[in-house]
Amino acid sequence: MITKAVIPAAGRGTRAGARHIPKEMYPVGDNQYPIIQYVVEELIHSGIDDILIITRTGKRVIEDHFSQPPEDLARLIEENNITFFYTNQDEPKGLGHAVLLARKYMGNSPFILALGDDIVKSETPCARQLIDLYNFYRGPVIAVEEVPEERVSRYGIISPEKIREGVYFINDLIEKPAQEDAPSSLAVVGRYALTSEIFDILADTKPGINNEIQLTDALQVLCKRRAMYAIEYEGQRFDAGDRDGRIEAEKVFNSL
Repeated sequence: MITKAVIPAAGRGTRAGARHIPKEMYPVGDNQYPIIQYVVEELIHSGIDDILIITRTGKRVIEDHFSQPPEDLARLIEENNITFFYTNQDEPKGLGHAVLLARKYMGNSPFILALGDDIVKSETPCARQLIDLYNFYRGPVIAVEEVPEERVSRYGIISPEKIREGVYFINDLIEKPAQEDAPSSLAVVGRYALTSEIFDILADTKPGINNEIQLTDALQVLCKRRAMYAIEYEGQRFDAGDRDGRIEAEKVFNSL
């Protein structure tokens, strides 16, 4: 059973132009909830009760928000007995390094990894969709979506073997391949259901692109060691750490 989650939120916000406010705290929608609140609410509605947020110096506002949440969020946290934990990633060493920092909090438990600037609007929470598939296959699950071929070089791309509609066995993963080298157009997005095996692999993973420890490199090793799956999740994702993504999210959440 997955009841723990990790939210990496230590990025420096260069894509978003963030300087005075963390990108995860940018307000979205009529209710002006910060981006990361949507992520936390998705996790709570998915059955998660322990949430580790990986932040950095200068982002205390994130911790403050969940320590003194608005009334509706406070009620949700209390009703579901949610516990928050925090740790810092003060060096920009990549997503893989951030996940490795979660080791002592996750222990041997499986967990959801949810990127702090990805919002997914869906009838069934995206994390819940991954958990249900994890419970069925008892193996790691990654959320994927179809992207235009000209954009595959922006993502980790899976080499898929279709099991049933929207569900794939992962043969391999490639981080930001050239268009001609991409094994598919199914891109890894900001939701993962992972097992604790990932920590040993990350500890042995050498820095890659941008001299950062790439999570995709570790996942590539993991999928060779055990069965790993991908799901084309139901819903609409917004990369709210990006200006254009936030504008699209505003259109949807303002209409609710």
